[in-house]
This record gives sequence, C-alpha cells and structure tokens, in this order.
Amino acid sequence: MNKMVLALVAIMLTATVSIAAESHGDQETKADIARHRAIAAAHEGAAKCLESGKKEEVCTKELQAACKGLAIGKFCGMKHEH
Repeated sequence: MNKMVLALVAIMLTATVSIAAESHGDQETKADIARHRAIAAAHEGAAKCLESGKKEEVCTKELQAACKGLAIGKFCGMKHEH
C-alpha cells in the first residue's frame, strides 16, 4: 500500500513539474507583460487616491474597477497587512 501511495505522489509531482515548466511563447509573454503593467498602473492609481486624502473604501472601489478582468481577488492580485 505504501509503495502505491509513493508511486501516486511521484506521478502527481512529475505532472505538476511538467505543467509548471511549460513556457510561454512570445505572444503570451507580451500579454503577461502588458497585464503586469496594467495591474501596476491600477495599484499606482490606488496609491495616488490614498495620497489625495480619499477614504480607503473609495480607493479600494476605484482599484477594483481598474483591475476588473486583470487580476484575481478584490485587491487586484495583491493584498498587504494593515
């Protein structure tokens, strides 16, 4: 039984590494770069919003609107401690 479990774990790890090692083509890489820049711009906008003295809730809503379709989660793919 233990050998079977070890074999299954080894197969799963091999599959995970194979998927993770898959590289993007030029178009996918360029799209990733553009997406990262758009996310960074949205976060820069959120920082400027907070600097302007607006409430955090207002700036969070603006961040969510700017990031719609770009990143995962309501914090545009990034959350920090408060």
